[in-house]
Amino acid sequence: MQITAVKTFLVEGIKYNWTLVKVETDTGLHGWGEGTNWPGSPLVEAACRHVGERIIGLDPRRIDFVWTKLYRDMHWMGQAGPLLSAISAIDIALWDIKGEMLGAPIYELLGGAYRTEIELYANYWFIEGSHAPEDYARQAREVVAQGFSGLKLDPFAHVHYLYGEDLSTTNALTEAQKQRALDVVAAVAEAVGKDVPIAIETHAFLNGPTAVEMAHRMARLGFTCMWYEEPALPEFPDAIADIRRQIPLPVCVGERIHTRYMARPILDRQATDYLMPDVARCGGISELRKIATLAEAYNVPIAPHNPNGPICTIASAHVAAAIPNFYRQEFMAKDVAWSSLCLSHPLPVANGRFTLPDRPGLGFDIDEERLAASPGLRVAPTDRAFYV
Repeated sequence: MQITAVKTFLVEGIKYNWTLVKVETDTGLHGWGEGTNWPGSPLVEAACRHVGERIIGLDPRRIDFVWTKLYRDMHWMGQAGPLLSAISAIDIALWDIKGEMLGAPIYELLGGAYRTEIELYANYWFIEGSHAPEDYARQAREVVAQGFSGLKLDPFAHVHYLYGEDLSTTNALTEAQKQRALDVVAAVAEAVGKDVPIAIETHAFLNGPTAVEMAHRMARLGFTCMWYEEPALPEFPDAIADIRRQIPLPVCVGERIHTRYMARPILDRQATDYLMPDVARCGGISELRKIATLAEAYNVPIAPHNPNGPICTIASAHVAAAIPNFYRQEFMAKDVAWSSLCLSHPLPVANGRFTLPDRPGLGFDIDEERLAASPGLRVAPTDRAFYV
């Protein structure tokens, strides 16, 4: 069996583009993968095309060999960013092919399922209205009514992400900005109650003293905190560990961790309570599984990061099913309509859970015409926030 072609697709998502790949073989079998990352999705698309050219003629069944070859071949370019997203996408597609060939779901190939339903927490549920506390509270009630038992928000979003105010060059916040973030969290906490844990996202945009201060002030609100996310960049594991020791909230990092080699110093320094690798960034299914095994040795739960397209949701769920230290998986509560319409089967999400399919491989095919009908944006629109 040989790889004969790798196709790439840049598709418009809710706030950024998806980057999908289709790996074809001389047997007629094919597999789908996803390397969504942003901003800079055209860079990921180009990386997928280039990396795809390098695997033509290789045997798709040799998944670990292909992963290691690409990782070592491309190390001169750096072993993270667009190139690793491309390797991630290829890896997912090869697992899809392997499952199709053997007639088994990927989670069976990974050792079998610990669970058949994957608990999800909601993200991107707060995209309507303004950044006023009452808008957040209304949408929080709606997403809990849909069955989600946990949710995440960035209460500092009115400062970051080009939402209308200049980002402080010191990564600090004014007292008004701090109070606004506290008001948003308080409103959401009151709306959902203590039975629904809330994850507080910071995107590592706060300096150390501000991150510590805001964690303490938020803790005094009395809500159930799932975790305090990315209080510092993953390049600074000692800083994350120091912040973790100073604050009363659990810490989660990992969405920008690339491979097990980058995860290890975070775990060695006991810098986090939860680890959240992203299947489209960390190295695909193969590497997500290895990171989970590494984290298990440190008694750290895995909560896959997943504000991505449908293939990432599905691939993450397969790994989540097959590891003992799974906690929850992220899910885009609000997305573009074609997120499910492009799939051969409806995305099996109901009451805040993803139900594993028993079909081979990922268990889903994708309609290429549907993807072509929603091409990715290459210039950022001026009427909405969109990260090309």
